[in-house]
Amino acid sequence: MHSAADTHVLELLGRTRVVIERGEVVEVGEPIVRYCPLWEKLGIKTIDRNIVRERVEFQMRDFGLCSANRKLDLGVFVDFGASETLMTALRARILDAVVSVCDGAGTVITSNPSLVQGIGARISGIIETSPIDAVLRKLRSLGGFLLSPPRISQVDGLKFAMDELGFSRVGVTVASVEDAEMCRDLSENAVIFAVHLTGISEDDAARLCEVADVVTACASAAIRKEAMRKALIQAGISVPVFAISPAGREMLIERVREMRKSVVISTATPHGKHPIPLI
Repeated sequence: MHSAADTHVLELLGRTRVVIERGEVVEVGEPIVRYCPLWEKLGIKTIDRNIVRERVEFQMRDFGLCSANRKLDLGVFVDFGASETLMTALRARILDAVVSVCDGAGTVITSNPSLVQGIGARISGIIETSPIDAVLRKLRSLGGFLLSPPRISQVDGLKFAMDELGFSRVGVTVASVEDAEMCRDLSENAVIFAVHLTGISEDDAARLCEVADVVTACASAAIRKEAMRKALIQAGISVPVFAISPAGREMLIERVREMRKSVVISTATPHGKHPIPLI
């Protein structure tokens, strides 16, 4: 059963706008990015609207994206993704809690590492989402705290984590420079992880790198240029993640410790395949 307000707006797979209403994909926009080396590993060499629709519908069947059937016990998807890195930081007690965004719920605060991964492992940009009662109940049962009313607001989530729940060292995902700056104004101790940055302007990239601890390159030329100048560590080559601050560096190093695979560390700035186009 789906409510009348059951609408979810996502940006994913080439930053394509997708609208899901009452369990059906009702809108698929044009992909901004046509190629991504991460998706090529899954056999997707060219991103188009048909591929995006097929992938979203698969995710809806596979782990219940934007539905009451949403699974929250998902495994590692990429080595240095936001959820993977934040999950590891919680396990290592580098962080007390994490503020992230879940489809069907909005902003979620939790100290449960597995829940952080379950929320973010297979998701990129959530622009809008409607609360789904079954998802809210699952999140609460697994140690998730929600805003009242449920909504997407990372700034309010950080406030809630500090003021109501008493957490000090809080990791928070943000998708805009405005949110990053407001979170930094709230707390010098917050660890800000900037995501979903394809299309960001050069000015905003510069502002972001002044306040964020970790930034993902996505398909952004501006982030690659700005973050590469300031990064203490670059994790990955094709779609790198940059630690800008000592706190960010600590999280990425801890992530390397937890990974059960070979990792190459270089003092040079490596180049490889990247999304096309970079914007």
